[in-house]
Amino acid sequence: MAIKSLLASTITVVALFNASQAGVINKRKTACAGTVHQAANPACCTWFEVLDDLQSNVLFSECGEASHTALRMVFHDAIGFSNTQQFGGGADGSMIMFGDAELAFAANNGLDEIAGDLKTVADAHGKTYGDIIQLAGAVGVANCAGAPRLKFLAGRPNATAPAPDGTVPDPFQPVDTILARMSDAGFSPDELVALLASHTIAAADKVDVTIPGTPFDSTADTFDTQFFIETQLKGVGFPGTGANQGEVESPLVGEMRLQSDFALARDSRTACTWQSFVTDHALMNQRFSDAMDKLAVLGQNTQGFLDCSEVIPHPHSLKVIPHLPAGKTSADVEPACAATPFPDLPTAPGAATTVKPVPPGS
Repeated sequence: MAIKSLLASTITVVALFNASQAGVINKRKTACAGTVHQAANPACCTWFEVLDDLQSNVLFSECGEASHTALRMVFHDAIGFSNTQQFGGGADGSMIMFGDAELAFAANNGLDEIAGDLKTVADAHGKTYGDIIQLAGAVGVANCAGAPRLKFLAGRPNATAPAPDGTVPDPFQPVDTILARMSDAGFSPDELVALLASHTIAAADKVDVTIPGTPFDSTADTFDTQFFIETQLKGVGFPGTGANQGEVESPLVGEMRLQSDFALARDSRTACTWQSFVTDHALMNQRFSDAMDKLAVLGQNTQGFLDCSEVIPHPHSLKVIPHLPAGKTSADVEPACAATPFPDLPTAPGAATTVKPVPPGS
């Protein structure tokens, strides 16, 4: 009798589970008028309209300069925040709302075009500037193969004041200064390293204006771990002044290495986290996603925000094979993590690697 009762209870539980799963699977989505999209939450339909505008007219659905710059814009807008000095609204769109002030800051050089493009899209759809910056950054990341799919929450009010100058870390600053600035905004050294995964799809236009579009790793069109490998290769010097200030010569022709990246890859407070991403693409993506989730709502009260993460496209998958660039061997690596040795990596076949610049407007 007890066995029959237990069996009946088990069947009931299974039936309820199957019914609940069927309800999830069969949940109808709402067709979003004027688009090809369907939304699980009808309130997100207007964001699909914004998505189509961004992809068609700003980001071009590719992992190019515009997508890279949109991601850079996310950090530069949000990091204008302090826990100790009580300034800045964080991820509030102040770089667009008060662009006349903030875009004149040296650290924001090169962001004028993307700021103007995003303002146009936001105004056309009646969206706030804080929300449009976060959406564009998440969509830009999704345009890159191998990237994680970031969340998107909507509901940021427009900024009421500009962020002060000096909140964005500069590539020629010492590690102590950079870590202190990030700590003041609420980020640990490990979270800073995670955010720097963005450099796997980054290129510099203004660090050295004579060589625009210079990537920070050899695979700027994919979200892989090569940035963390190639910054560990032996480099040359710190130019202190002039057009190349902040740049450390990379051993790869056509690649730029920032002084700050070079130093953080070798500092005892960050080197082991840096190295942990070398062969662990999934770990890098997860830590990057977590840090970006935090950055996206910095300084914001998220009560009442609308989760429209369903709007973000699914990035193409990428089979990652971490490797040393062609022409390099383990002897060219400058390991810095005292706790564990640098992993053994295969070397790409062929002649010495030459890195191509990211085409403008791509």
